[in-house]
Amino acid sequence: MIKNLWFLVAALVVCIDVSAQKKSRPNVIIIYMDDMGYGDIEPYGMTGVSTANFNRVAKEGTRFTHFNAAQAVCTTSRAALLTGTYPNRLGLAGALLPGSKEALNPEEETIASLLKEAGYKTAMLGKWHLGNKPPYTPIHYGFDSFYGIPYSHDIWPIDYAGKRITDPANMRGGWPALPVYQGDVVVDSILTLQGQSRLTTAFTERAVAFIKENKAKPFFLYLAHPMPHVPLAASDKFRGKSKIGLFGDVILELDWSLGEVLKALDQEKIADNTLLIVTSDNGPWLNFGDNAGSSGGFKEGKSTSWEGGTRVPMLVRWPGKVEAAGVNSQLMTNMDLLPTIMAATGAPLPKRKIDGMNFLPVLLGKADEGPREVLYYYFGKNNLEAIRYRNWKLVLPHPSNTYAALHGKEGSFQHLRSAAWQGGHTGQNSEGAGSDGALQPVARRRGGL
Repeated sequence: MIKNLWFLVAALVVCIDVSAQKKSRPNVIIIYMDDMGYGDIEPYGMTGVSTANFNRVAKEGTRFTHFNAAQAVCTTSRAALLTGTYPNRLGLAGALLPGSKEALNPEEETIASLLKEAGYKTAMLGKWHLGNKPPYTPIHYGFDSFYGIPYSHDIWPIDYAGKRITDPANMRGGWPALPVYQGDVVVDSILTLQGQSRLTTAFTERAVAFIKENKAKPFFLYLAHPMPHVPLAASDKFRGKSKIGLFGDVILELDWSLGEVLKALDQEKIADNTLLIVTSDNGPWLNFGDNAGSSGGFKEGKSTSWEGGTRVPMLVRWPGKVEAAGVNSQLMTNMDLLPTIMAATGAPLPKRKIDGMNFLPVLLGKADEGPREVLYYYFGKNNLEAIRYRNWKLVLPHPSNTYAALHGKEGSFQHLRSAAWQGGHTGQNSEGAGSDGALQPVARRRGGL
């Protein structure tokens, strides 16, 4: 009888201990903006638009001033973020289009798959851009759920003025309507700017619902907003509200979205146990003039390896752990987020080689200097365009993407820097394509980059 009683007590203690461990592991939220430049929010110098919620995260957390995306274009930046690996090590280049035959190999371990294996509930909302159709949607890469679009929202048969493309010479005219996926199922399609104007709100509402539904268990939420990538679209509640036009309206709505996430964390009393990361995939698409953002004074923007292309805002908040109102000038990349998150949550690292480095000691104030001294700036198909060593940067000759190549009144892909579209933006079979034209994952390149 007594022996049985002691057994029950011991079992109860073990259950309580396991439960406490699960509860103490931090939730993780990554909010990933699209084409938001270094100077597009007030903590980084934006004027003309009040960004109260970005300001709040900067005040309650740490602002990073030398944070870089591994590459300054959609697909490759997202591959680097989720795998902690240089995208050319993964065999990926450019940005995927409807005609692309590549996808991130599902054998690659991601932040989501690693955290899911460690017992986290995982969800993705927004823009994916690592595979155009099943079985290469987020639920095959560790996410329990997905609601969003497979690629950028300008990948549709509509021009930047909102008109149907009828020119047979323009490949965009043959693209399908923008699909909206829930899991592996297309649940909607969008053919108007009005339809796109509802995306930020739709993703935000689902983000809040996910937080509330999973407040009692550790979760990972990846909210990848399609904005402020062109075409710009703001909902009726924000359109015309800023003093600097539609771009400002979009920034206001993204700030509201961040505020809704913060509010949900406060209401559920889980803010102190949530590691919140807010950043961008690359710099602004400067060709679009006042419909694009600001690189904050750095040279160039998206699709280049100049500083304005890869250096982006990054705010980190973890109350009681990460310094409030902090400023960190250590060289860091989006590849470093995976190992840092794994260290913060106690989850295992990927089995394959990664290029990211663990910055948790820096975040927690236990180290003054970060582990990264070098960043290699690759672009296109394995083109090395720059190298940074500590505070020095060697920039090798490579094309730019300046106002000298404006799209024109209604937008055109004709003047885009060609290297940006290698592999993904040719609309033709390239590395990873099957002879039958079926979509296939790209195999990881072995050995050196």
